[in-house]
Amino acid sequence: MHGYTSDKDDYLKRLRRIEGQVRGIARMVDEDTYCIDVLTQISAVTKALQAVSIGLVEDHLAHCVVDAARNSPEEGAAKVKEASDAIARLVRS
Repeated sequence: MHGYTSDKDDYLKRLRRIEGQVRGIARMVDEDTYCIDVLTQISAVTKALQAVSIGLVEDHLAHCVVDAARNSPEEGAAKVKEASDAIARLVRS
């Protein structure tokens, strides 16, 4: 069981909403909508994806990392490293 399992339905709803926003952006480009308006929508989608990412990181830390640390120090350290690497990738994107 993954850390986000209990919130899975909420994540899926948010991701479907984001998917709709992305389709809307494609439609805007197809209809030659003003550049700044398209960029504004892209910014909104980016923020929405960041919010999902933060939630997933929080769930991972609270469940996967904590459970691994309870099992053994080595397993805990490996999960912390994995989480740190994921956070670094998010920060760079």
